[in-house]
Amino acid sequence: MTTETPPSGSRKSRWSAQTWFNVVLLAMTLLLGLSAIIGATVLRNAAAASTRLIDHISVGRIQAERLQATLLNQETGVRGFVLTGKEEFLQPYLDGRRDELAVSAQIGRLAPGAEPLRALQEVERLAAEWRTRYAEPMIAKVRDESPKSVSAEQSEESKRSFDAVRKAIDVQNTAWGQARQSARADLEAAHAVRDATFFGILAAFLITIITVAVLLKIAVFGPLARLREASRRVTMGDFAHHVDTGGPADLAELADDMEAMRGRIVNELEEARGSRLRIAAQAEELKRSNAELEQFAYVASHDLQEPLRKIASFCQMLQQRYASQLDERANTYIDFAVDGAKRMQVLINELLTFSRVGRITREPVEMDLNDVIDRALSNLSAAVEESGAEIEVGELPAVVGDRTQFVMLWQNLIGNSLKFRDPDRAPRVTIESERIDGEVRMTVTDNGIGISPTFAEKIFIIFQRLHQRDAYEGTGIGLALCRKIVEQHGGTIRLDTEYDEGARFVITFPAEAVAPERQEESGREDSSEITVGTVP
Repeated sequence: MTTETPPSGSRKSRWSAQTWFNVVLLAMTLLLGLSAIIGATVLRNAAAASTRLIDHISVGRIQAERLQATLLNQETGVRGFVLTGKEEFLQPYLDGRRDELAVSAQIGRLAPGAEPLRALQEVERLAAEWRTRYAEPMIAKVRDESPKSVSAEQSEESKRSFDAVRKAIDVQNTAWGQARQSARADLEAAHAVRDATFFGILAAFLITIITVAVLLKIAVFGPLARLREASRRVTMGDFAHHVDTGGPADLAELADDMEAMRGRIVNELEEARGSRLRIAAQAEELKRSNAELEQFAYVASHDLQEPLRKIASFCQMLQQRYASQLDERANTYIDFAVDGAKRMQVLINELLTFSRVGRITREPVEMDLNDVIDRALSNLSAAVEESGAEIEVGELPAVVGDRTQFVMLWQNLIGNSLKFRDPDRAPRVTIESERIDGEVRMTVTDNGIGISPTFAEKIFIIFQRLHQRDAYEGTGIGLALCRKIVEQHGGTIRLDTEYDEGARFVITFPAEAVAPERQEESGREDSSEITVGTVP
């Protein structure tokens, strides 16, 4: 089996996948921190510009307008007092004088630069000059004399002096208007910088995410995809495909491990192929050997038994023809020869039967074990009637197998129970079935002489007998034949060594060996028992 060369484009990285993820996480953290710092700075600048416009420039401009109103109130109050001489007309002047001091102090604190401050100082200077040179003297003169004591020339000069104050106020308002426009421009610029910064941060995040995705695809996900494809190809049977994905160090190590595993699989496949060839050769040899065994069985059943029949026949003819000339010992010897020939025939037949199990099989069929036991009991009817046995058979499952072999199985088990019965009581044989842990267990229980637990395995060995030949007939092959039949059908058979009121054989078959339509039925715990054969 040839293997593909590794792709030239796969390079191994000294970084592991975890290292790549840590680097990506660190880069994202740094980008996030830097973006947070820049964003906070931009927001702070925008907030400062907004605060300067709203809390300083706008308030200062309002206070400048209030200063203008206080000065106008002063001028109006002085003019009304000079015309009427009434003190109540002087109240606006006094209130305006008091408010002027507070408003001027606040404007001085809010002045955004030198120009509004100079304008304020000029207004205060001109207002003080107007009060000193015109307002205060005219008020004093009216109080000392009368309103008519103030001449028209003094009133005109006072008006011209206050017009200078009006011009200074206009200059101040202009300065505050320019400061407001400048602050508004700064705020708009700060907003523009803020928007541009956030768009830049968003673009940086998008570019970073795309870059990270591309890098991860090249460095991590690409090798992972190649590794997945390589493992899928190997799993589907393409063992010639070389596994070399490159990428991070840990993925490369995993690919090397998979490649080593692929190499071992290839080697094991080569060994398995060689084993299959050897098994095929052995199977062919076994087939040839089975053919020879069948030929041997034919010879044994015909050619070997023919001389035995002749020996038995001629010995009996010799005994009949020369009976008057033979003494008792010669007759005994002839009886021994005839009995030996007959027993040799039985042994040959039993051995042939044992050898055919598992070697000569029929097509498996589904059978009801109750029907099979009925057939076995029919074959044992004479022994059942002679012994007066009572045989009870519960509801048994249907199985799939060789019907003839199952008849032999039950015939041997029931026949043993009848053969090795207790001479002091009538034989009783009970056959039951139950499902335990996914298996079907059947038991054959009798009340005979029993079997010692010491011989629990010996009884299943061919030609092993526990009794003398003159005590119980048989060749010692029956239970060995039963075990071979059960194991041929995937089950087990054993002696229940805990049962001491006779003998109990336990036969276990996997659930797969039971026919589907009878599996549930065989598992009933309360399966009814029926008496199959009884003799009163």
